[in-house]
Amino acid sequence: MPMSYASAVINASAEEVWAYLRDGGNLAEWRPGIATCAIEDGGPADRVGSVRRLIGVGDSVFRERLTLLDDAARCCSYDILDCPLPVRDCRATIRVAPVTDTGQAFVEWRAEFAADAADERAMAVTFDRAVLGSGLDLLRRRFG
Repeated sequence: MPMSYASAVINASAEEVWAYLRDGGNLAEWRPGIATCAIEDGGPADRVGSVRRLIGVGDSVFRERLTLLDDAARCCSYDILDCPLPVRDCRATIRVAPVTDTGQAFVEWRAEFAADAADERAMAVTFDRAVLGSGLDLLRRRFG
Protein backbone atom coordinates (compact mmCIF):
# COMPACT_ATOMS: atom_id res chain seq x y z
CA MET A 1 0.00 0.00 0.00
CA PRO A 2 1.51 3.35 -0.97
CA MET A 3 1.96 5.93 1.75
CA SER A 4 2.11 9.68 1.23
CA TYR A 5 3.53 12.04 3.81
CA ALA A 6 3.96 15.76 4.35
CA SER A 7 5.04 17.81 7.35
CA ALA A 8 5.41 21.46 8.25
CA VAL A 9 6.40 23.73 11.10
CA ILE A 10 3.59 26.18 11.82
CA ASN A 11 4.17 29.54 13.48
CA ALA A 12 1.69 28.95 16.33
CA SER A 13 1.55 26.74 19.40
CA ALA A 14 0.62 23.07 19.08
CA GLU A 15 -2.47 23.76 21.21
CA GLU A 16 -3.63 26.57 18.91
CA VAL A 17 -3.08 24.56 15.72
CA TRP A 18 -4.75 21.46 17.19
CA ALA A 19 -7.78 23.47 18.34
CA TYR A 20 -8.22 24.59 14.73
CA LEU A 21 -7.52 21.21 13.06
CA ARG A 22 -9.71 19.11 15.37
CA ASP A 23 -12.75 20.88 13.93
CA GLY A 24 -13.24 18.67 10.91
CA GLY A 25 -15.98 20.97 9.63
CA ASN A 26 -13.65 23.84 8.70
CA LEU A 27 -11.69 22.09 5.96
CA ALA A 28 -12.94 24.42 3.23
CA GLU A 29 -11.26 27.33 5.06
CA TRP A 30 -7.73 26.01 4.65
CA ARG A 31 -7.54 23.06 2.26
CA PRO A 32 -7.04 24.05 -1.37
CA GLY A 33 -9.57 22.83 -3.88
CA ILE A 34 -12.38 22.37 -1.34
CA ALA A 35 -15.31 24.76 -1.86
CA THR A 36 -17.65 23.45 0.83
CA CYS A 37 -17.52 21.13 3.81
CA ALA A 38 -20.58 19.91 5.68
CA ILE A 39 -21.24 17.20 8.24
CA GLU A 40 -23.84 14.91 6.68
CA ASP A 41 -26.09 14.32 9.69
CA GLY A 42 -25.76 17.86 11.00
CA GLY A 43 -24.05 16.62 14.15
CA PRO A 44 -20.74 17.81 15.54
CA ALA A 45 -17.69 17.53 13.29
CA ASP A 46 -15.57 16.20 16.16
CA ARG A 47 -17.72 13.10 16.82
CA VAL A 48 -16.00 9.83 15.87
CA GLY A 49 -18.13 8.30 13.14
CA SER A 50 -19.25 11.64 11.69
CA VAL A 51 -19.07 11.88 7.91
CA ARG A 52 -18.07 15.09 6.21
CA ARG A 53 -19.02 15.81 2.63
CA LEU A 54 -16.55 17.92 0.68
CA ILE A 55 -17.29 19.55 -2.65
CA GLY A 56 -14.17 20.23 -4.66
CA VAL A 57 -13.13 21.46 -8.06
CA GLY A 58 -15.65 20.73 -10.79
CA ASP A 59 -18.25 19.70 -8.19
CA SER A 60 -16.22 16.61 -7.30
CA VAL A 61 -17.48 14.94 -4.12
CA PHE A 62 -15.37 13.49 -1.34
CA ARG A 63 -16.83 11.83 1.76
CA GLU A 64 -14.69 11.16 4.81
CA ARG A 65 -15.51 9.41 8.10
CA LEU A 66 -13.74 10.44 11.29
CA THR A 67 -12.34 7.26 12.85
CA LEU A 68 -10.12 8.66 15.61
CA LEU A 69 -9.95 11.93 17.54
CA ASP A 70 -7.37 11.95 20.34
CA ASP A 71 -6.97 15.32 22.05
CA ALA A 72 -4.18 14.09 24.36
CA ALA A 73 -2.09 12.94 21.38
CA ARG A 74 -3.34 15.81 19.18
CA CYS A 75 -4.19 13.53 16.28
CA CYS A 76 -7.13 12.45 14.19
CA SER A 77 -7.68 9.85 11.50
CA TYR A 78 -10.32 9.51 8.86
CA ASP A 79 -11.26 7.07 6.15
CA ILE A 80 -12.05 8.36 2.68
CA LEU A 81 -15.35 6.77 1.72
CA ASP A 82 -15.89 8.41 -1.68
CA CYS A 83 -13.24 10.02 -3.83
CA PRO A 84 -13.09 10.92 -7.53
CA LEU A 85 -9.42 9.92 -7.63
CA PRO A 86 -8.50 6.34 -8.66
CA VAL A 87 -7.77 5.21 -5.08
CA ARG A 88 -9.51 2.97 -2.58
CA ASP A 89 -9.10 1.90 1.05
CA CYS A 90 -7.69 5.31 1.90
CA ARG A 91 -6.97 6.34 5.50
CA ALA A 92 -5.33 9.59 6.55
CA THR A 93 -3.94 10.82 9.87
CA ILE A 94 -3.00 14.34 10.98
CA ARG A 95 -0.86 14.80 14.08
CA VAL A 96 0.28 17.99 15.82
CA ALA A 97 3.26 18.12 18.20
CA PRO A 98 5.05 20.99 19.90
CA VAL A 99 8.46 22.14 18.72
CA THR A 100 9.84 22.49 22.22
CA ASP A 101 12.67 24.92 21.57
CA THR A 102 10.60 27.46 19.58
CA GLY A 103 7.02 27.05 20.82
CA GLN A 104 5.82 26.37 17.27
CA ALA A 105 3.80 23.40 16.08
CA PHE A 106 5.03 20.48 14.01
CA VAL A 107 2.22 19.06 11.87
CA GLU A 108 2.45 15.81 9.97
CA TRP A 109 -0.14 14.40 7.64
CA ARG A 110 0.02 10.93 6.16
CA ALA A 111 -2.27 8.92 3.92
CA GLU A 112 -2.26 5.25 2.94
CA PHE A 113 -4.28 4.02 0.01
CA ALA A 114 -4.64 1.27 -2.54
CA ALA A 115 -4.62 1.93 -6.28
CA ASP A 116 -4.20 -0.04 -9.44
CA ALA A 117 -0.52 -0.51 -10.30
CA ALA A 118 -0.81 1.86 -13.27
CA ASP A 119 -2.11 4.65 -10.96
CA GLU A 120 0.03 4.15 -7.84
CA ARG A 121 2.90 6.51 -8.70
CA ALA A 122 0.67 9.31 -9.98
CA MET A 123 -1.59 9.05 -6.94
CA ALA A 124 1.38 9.09 -4.55
CA VAL A 125 2.61 12.31 -6.18
CA THR A 126 -0.92 13.77 -6.13
CA PHE A 127 -1.34 13.03 -2.43
CA ASP A 128 2.20 14.21 -1.53
CA ARG A 129 1.94 17.53 -3.36
CA ALA A 130 -1.64 18.45 -4.25
CA VAL A 131 -3.43 17.12 -1.17
CA LEU A 132 -1.13 16.90 1.84
CA GLY A 133 1.69 19.27 0.93
CA SER A 134 -0.48 22.07 -0.44
CA GLY A 135 -2.88 21.70 2.48
CA LEU A 136 -0.06 22.21 4.98
CA ASP A 137 1.26 25.17 2.96
CA LEU A 138 -2.12 26.85 3.23
CA LEU A 139 -2.37 25.99 6.94
CA ARG A 140 1.06 27.55 7.47
CA ARG A 141 -0.11 30.74 5.74
CA ARG A 142 -3.26 30.83 7.85
CA PHE A 143 -1.18 31.02 11.01
CA GLY A 144 1.36 33.44 9.50
